[in-house]
Amino acid sequence: MEHREMRKVINEFLFDQMSKNDRIFLIDADLSIPHGTIDLRKAFPDRALDVGIAEQNMASVAAGIAAAGGTVFIESFAPFATRRACDQIAISIAHANRNVKIIGSDPGINAELNGGTHMAIEDIGVMRSIPNMMVFEAVDDVQLAKALPALTAYQGAVYIRMGRKLVMDVFDEDYEFNLFGTDLLREGSDVTLFGSGIMVKESLEAADILAGEGIDAEVIGIHTIKPINAEQIVASVMKTGAAVTAENHNILGGMGSAVAEAIVQNCPVPVEMIGFKNRCGQVGPMDFLKEDYGMTAQDIACAAMKAVSRKKK
Repeated sequence: MEHREMRKVINEFLFDQMSKNDRIFLIDADLSIPHGTIDLRKAFPDRALDVGIAEQNMASVAAGIAAAGGTVFIESFAPFATRRACDQIAISIAHANRNVKIIGSDPGINAELNGGTHMAIEDIGVMRSIPNMMVFEAVDDVQLAKALPALTAYQGAVYIRMGRKLVMDVFDEDYEFNLFGTDLLREGSDVTLFGSGIMVKESLEAADILAGEGIDAEVIGIHTIKPINAEQIVASVMKTGAAVTAENHNILGGMGSAVAEAIVQNCPVPVEMIGFKNRCGQVGPMDFLKEDYGMTAQDIACAAMKAVSRKKK
């Protein structure tokens, strides 16, 4: 099958939903061209709005519309959709329990040539720490398309983390999505690789590398990071006895932390973490950034070997 850019998936979904439901709104912060929402602005001038480069205002306006009964999608680059508007999100949206879906695009190394100022590596940690906030990270276009109806129907605040122009090919059309579940992509017995976002595919490639070393790796994709499915995480590591988390985010406060919390509270096993380790973002193409931050399939495989070695000791 032919895979699509994630921004196209979002915009096709919103066009369809806004055509059917006049209570659905979109607000962006002067990024209608990069996000491809300009056609929505033309089709729905009263409900597809641009507040300019004013992300705090974007969150506050969305909260007001949601208070009047609307379902509101707001979107910007991930650091501006989260860090910059954090107080308004925490108080006007989450504390008030408003039905606002926050789309943060190009997180982590997806920012590539936009560099460190645009490279959100703490956005999951920020949003995960806010009460009444669901955190979701899309793996590919198939998963995103299947998730959007459930995320829209969910009554409450959601942070949707995704690559803007990213095209991945992890799932096919037969994929069955469960908002509150995880995705068992490969069964194994020696170590569990937990991946999110772009690191799911790297984890699958790492499992192939490990197979060549005689290590049988289980691969689980985590799309809903909050609330995380602790039961399925624990069931896997009770079988394998070791784990690696791989994320396009700071290892502090992100998916890896959520997985480690579930493990340490239920069945402590060796856990190794792949992601940003006390480093800021920088300019560079994706392949360079993966290598420089130690986020390749080979890095995951090495971490898994270490986890398995710790288990044996």
